[in-house]
Amino acid sequence: MAGRRKGGKYILDRPGVAEARLWEPLGDGRVRCDLCARRCIIVPGAYGACGVRYNHEGRLYTLVYGLLTAANPDPIEKKPLMHFEPGSCVFSISTAGCNFYCRFCQNWVLSQARRDMIFGEPFTPEEVVEKAVEEGCHGISYTYNEPTIFYEFMYDTAKLAKKKGLFNTMVTNGYMTPEMIRELGGLMDAATVDFKGGGNPEFYKKYIGVLDPSPIYDALLEMKRQGWWIEITNLVVPEVGDKEEDVRRLARWIVENLGDETPFHLLRFHPQYKMSYLPPTPVSTLERLARVAEEEGLKHVYIGNVWGHPKENTYCPRCGELVIERQGFYITRWRLDEENRCPRCGYRLNIRGRYHGSRFTIYYI
Repeated sequence: MAGRRKGGKYILDRPGVAEARLWEPLGDGRVRCDLCARRCIIVPGAYGACGVRYNHEGRLYTLVYGLLTAANPDPIEKKPLMHFEPGSCVFSISTAGCNFYCRFCQNWVLSQARRDMIFGEPFTPEEVVEKAVEEGCHGISYTYNEPTIFYEFMYDTAKLAKKKGLFNTMVTNGYMTPEMIRELGGLMDAATVDFKGGGNPEFYKKYIGVLDPSPIYDALLEMKRQGWWIEITNLVVPEVGDKEEDVRRLARWIVENLGDETPFHLLRFHPQYKMSYLPPTPVSTLERLARVAEEEGLKHVYIGNVWGHPKENTYCPRCGELVIERQGFYITRWRLDEENRCPRCGYRLNIRGRYHGSRFTIYYI
């Protein structure tokens, strides 16, 4: 089992090791990682904050290249992406590790596995793409843990996926450098960017281990410049991360910088990991915050992790007509035409791509 001996040679003998991208030498064997916004300066024999990037004799290595902890098909609505290639199937992959230390993480078994606790099964980019095609997927999603920290494998897989006619999406905390986003360029098609606690800086310090969330906003602006489809989520943690003023401020920023039809998802917290002492988020809190976001001008506000709630559905922003009905991650009714126009008033909704009507869709008239 990994971790019973120390030393660079042993670490580099493990599966999943590959030379990293986006780093630079600083002298005296030190390197700076330019992948996430922490920009860790790492001395020889040490790891970055993510626990999966290692400096061996002045060169930076990733320890999770193709070492996957999940590889399975999902409905794209699970990401959640409601307005990008609706009804499609994505092949979801993840590794161990994360650049955040969220005390409430739902996938903590994966994300908090670092250093000697790294695990997974080896895959090549070719095997991932081949499996995605075999499963009838339309794209690949880099998800479950933070995809920034397995960037090298994501980059190589995304490049191959594009050649095979698949799209690429990522579910991310957004704490990445503009350099990384520019290097991905046209390889990435869509991103779900996950805020927590309304983006409150004190919440990020206390519960996530991040001193300043402002690089997330810079990353979002770079994603927009690169033409990525963007949807925003915000995890509402009761008692400590459910302030109305934070959601109002976040919603206003989205309207002013990304557009008022950017989908915004308020996600219900469920007790997990080191915050299992808190209750689930009251549905009434989510509904109140949804009204706040709408007051700030957002036209597509969703409530997530509450199956059967009316705000899982999509309504026409002009006339209010119900145009897409959902049950959790599944589309149960589709009423838009081929140009994604409302059947009642003809308004063209802000949806990229076509309706797929895949095996995850239950359709009725």
